Amino acid sequence: MKLKIIPICLALALSINLTACTSGKSTGKSIEISCDDFYKSQHISKQLEVTAGESFTVILCSNASTGFRWSDSAQIGSPNVMEQTKHEYVMKEYKSPPPPGTPGQEIWTFKALRPGTSTTSMEYSRPWEGGEKREWTFKLTVVVKSGGKYE
Repeated sequence: MKLKIIPICLALALSINLTACTSGKSTGKSIEISCDDFYKSQHISKQLEVTAGESFTVILCSNASTGFRWSDSAQIGSPNVMEQTKHEYVMKEYKSPPPPGTPGQEIWTFKALRPGTSTTSMEYSRPWEGGEKREWTFKLTVVVKSGGKYE
């Protein structure tokens, strides 16, 4: 009898775990662009398809030690289709202090509000007067599909 119960319990635990991991509005969709990608092409455009109600992230290489930084707020073409909910600078974790000049990442989180298409763009510049502008640019076209209960 014990041998029959163990597989049933394992299957039930696995089912509960998978349900917990897949429930919720966010699918974890993201677009990530590395420094190497920007060195090859300073102006990058991508497209992403999401469902209304979902959150997604844009992760871009950034190096604060150079004086360059990405715009805090993304330029959103249709704010009724999507909104920015967060923006942060993140350094990779190291066992010891990272070497000077080590790049990090800037991460924007967005939420798709309703079906439609919108663009969002960011600029990597030195913000002071006379500083280089639009050294790198990133443009994302977001296609928001119908999401049933989120509309």
